[in-house]
Amino acid sequence: MLDAKKIEQVVRQIKDTLPQGIRDLGEDLDKKLRATLQSQLGKLDLVSREEFDIQTQVLLRTREKMIEMEKRIEQLEKKRVVNENKNE
Repeated sequence: MLDAKKIEQVVRQIKDTLPQGIRDLGEDLDKKLRATLQSQLGKLDLVSREEFDIQTQVLLRTREKMIEMEKRIEQLEKKRVVNENKNE
């Protein structure tokens, strides 16, 4: 979910860049900016930092398992070759 504090910060930055006459519109401008910003950000396919960190950990564990499996396959292939050579 989008962080309300960050949205507030962006709204404040946008308001600060607007001409004084527009800024004087006050609360109505705040509401419209906030709504527009949330709407546009909601359309983006974003994930939270927590979700990103969780998926990073899943990826690391998956990579570790893959490396272990590659080593195991290599050992089994070597063992097969040795057994084939014994049988010849």
